[in-house]
Amino acid sequence: QVQLVESGGGLVQAGGSLRLSCAMSGQIVGTGGMGWFRQAPGKEREFVAFISWSGDSTYYTDSVKDRFAISRDNARNTVYLQMNSLKSGDTAVYYCAASGSSRNYDQARTYAYWGQGTQVTVSS
Repeated sequence: QVQLVESGGGLVQAGGSLRLSCAMSGQIVGTGGMGWFRQAPGKEREFVAFISWSGDSTYYTDSVKDRFAISRDNARNTVYLQMNSLKSGDTAVYYCAASGSSRNYDQARTYAYWGQGTQVTVSS
């Protein structure tokens, strides 16, 4: 049984920073990776960032490039999302997800396992 637990969300002023963590337990068959998605009220869930199991490959949606950084600590089975220069448009519930495939990493349907989400609110 794979479980993902996010933490690190909160309220921050625009321009500030937060680091989200996603702790994973269990094993996933395949060689995919971990992704972060977010969902704002009234909007669809959208891709934010992806990191392969090896950590060699990372991808970001354009709106967060140069501001967010995804990383992983395999010894702790934890993936992080460092978010800098936060904007009000980054306000959303952030979810981590795990996949056994690295294909279509920006599509939510690719991921079989999801965390419960953590709220990030950026005040302007």
